[in-house]
Amino acid sequence: MLVIHCPYCQADRPELEFANAGEAHIVRPDNMAEMTDAEFEKMFFVRQNPKGVNLERWRHIHGCGRFFNAIRHTVSDKFLKVYKAGESRPSDAEIAELMK
Repeated sequence: MLVIHCPYCQADRPELEFANAGEAHIVRPDNMAEMTDAEFEKMFFVRQNPKGVNLERWRHIHGCGRFFNAIRHTVSDKFLKVYKAGESRPSDAEIAELMK
């Protein structure tokens, strides 16, 4: 079982308390009504799913209920970093340093 650290509760809790909410740092356009169906489909449904490091959004559903972001390696399931929603996306150099 995975143990995930909630950056709000400041506690390490079992993965059963959390739900993955998909890719993190998605920017939604202001002009959705003007998008073509193909553009809307790509924006709404198409997500990155890399083998390796992935920036994800999680929710502590059986705890504080809040959303937070995590950098997780999808092969090892290792959480490299968790940080509060609204905080800036780590730079590629910061992510590379976490992988060392």
